[in-house]
Amino acid sequence: MDIALLIIRVILGLAIARHGAEKLFGWFGGYGIAGTAGFFEQLGWKPGKLFVLAAAGAELGGGLLTVLGLGGPVGPALIVMVMIVAIFSVHFAKGFAQANGGYELNTLYIAAALAPAFALGAYSLDRALGWSAYITPAAAWTALAAAVVLALLNLLVRRPAPAQALAAD
Repeated sequence: MDIALLIIRVILGLAIARHGAEKLFGWFGGYGIAGTAGFFEQLGWKPGKLFVLAAAGAELGGGLLTVLGLGGPVGPALIVMVMIVAIFSVHFAKGFAQANGGYELNTLYIAAALAPAFALGAYSLDRALGWSAYITPAAAWTALAAAVVLALLNLLVRRPAPAQALAAD
């Protein structure tokens, strides 16, 4: 079980951290802060740069915390938070299938984040530092509940442009 949790943490954490690095630094074919800010503003988050820093910081930080097994459920909760926002701001209207730009991959990221939220395994910095006693189901549920609330608040502050009505000629 410990090896399985390590594999999940490393693959999931690196994948999510990569998304953050794309947004922050333009690595891996990403657009960096300026390019991503324009996209965020089109989605209704203004100022775009501020929201890019928040989202990319959550992705990079959450991913790295998850890889390292540090901070218990904090890293996985950050992943859940950004995936909920991504689902409801970009992917939900496109349906489930990833091939259509849907939310399939986002739900897989959330599902994968739940395992290390509740158990980091033996191969984690929390275990090495003697902090694993603080990683309880209550801590995991609290972190995940906070992630859901923060995601919903983020979605509430979003101000997408109204859809342009077609002029009837």
